[in-house]
Amino acid sequence: MSEPITTSANPANPANPTKIVITDCDHDSIDIERAVAEAAGAELVLAQCRTEEEVVTAAAGADAIVVQYAPITAKVLDALQGLKAIGRYGVGVDTLDVGAATARGVAVCNVPDYGTEDVSDHAIALAVSLARGITQLDRGVRRGDYSLGPVQPLHRISGRVFGVVGLGLIGAATGRKAKGLGYEVIGSDPLLTPGSVTADGITVVGFEELIARADVISLHVPLNQYTHHLINSEVLGKVKPGAVLVNTCRGGVVDTDAVAAALKDGRLHAAGLDVFEVEPLPRTSPLLGLENAVLTPHAAWYSEESYAELKRRTVENVVEVCAGRTPRNILNSEVLNGSVPA
Repeated sequence: MSEPITTSANPANPANPTKIVITDCDHDSIDIERAVAEAAGAELVLAQCRTEEEVVTAAAGADAIVVQYAPITAKVLDALQGLKAIGRYGVGVDTLDVGAATARGVAVCNVPDYGTEDVSDHAIALAVSLARGITQLDRGVRRGDYSLGPVQPLHRISGRVFGVVGLGLIGAATGRKAKGLGYEVIGSDPLLTPGSVTADGITVVGFEELIARADVISLHVPLNQYTHHLINSEVLGKVKPGAVLVNTCRGGVVDTDAVAAALKDGRLHAAGLDVFEVEPLPRTSPLLGLENAVLTPHAAWYSEESYAELKRRTVENVVEVCAGRTPRNILNSEVLNGSVPA
């Protein structure tokens, strides 16, 4: 763990300012976070923790922590007496024990909508690139090969079926954009009833039906015990011949080996993957040798606008909790209204 960097400027209560610890962060700068903390009169400390023990040491005495990848477990929470809030850089909270935090009265905040437009843009970009064979054709031209053979057959987008798995903010935005391109859009979501139509005009179907009908399968679900390896060998055996898979949510939703096998034997025409079960992707991964796989480095979330919004709102959330106010985004609001069971 590197030496912490502390910032505090003109705190409102110099004797006892709010202490916020960033447990880990791979960003180039924390200037935006620093500005939010300073405006609130809070002390900001940056550490680079990778283990429970490092988090406990770095965040001792903290009122709030901001976390990117570091594990926040029941053990960590038990050691951080007085902690009021946890802010997660991003949407997913699979490295945080939300139940343990709730039981201890600690608010857990994320920023679920900062990258809605960016991730949905990236999903559409991958889908269209795969549908038109753009990456493979580019590689061919660079080799002096102008043959269409490697990408055949290609089909026009209009009238093809685009399946969205998970109709939250990002999934819905992806569906809207796909409709604008001429796709027929269907979606599946365990919280929605098959046969219904969403406000965005997406027809809801069961997961099995989506897998069987979709020419493009775009994944937009959280990673949990129900979605781990949601796309596996059994499911891939039921996909429509020539289907394309796009994953911009979490790597663990997809069984990497099963997808690689389906790409090799033609069950999948192509796959566009922005996230992987292990990141960085191991150099031994079978995906790296497949021409019909387009791989990007967990970049779907990124734009200059989303980056700035993420950093600002992550710290704003924990500042609000520490000030006794309700933040814009909280996953366990019961800790603020006193309804957590004893």
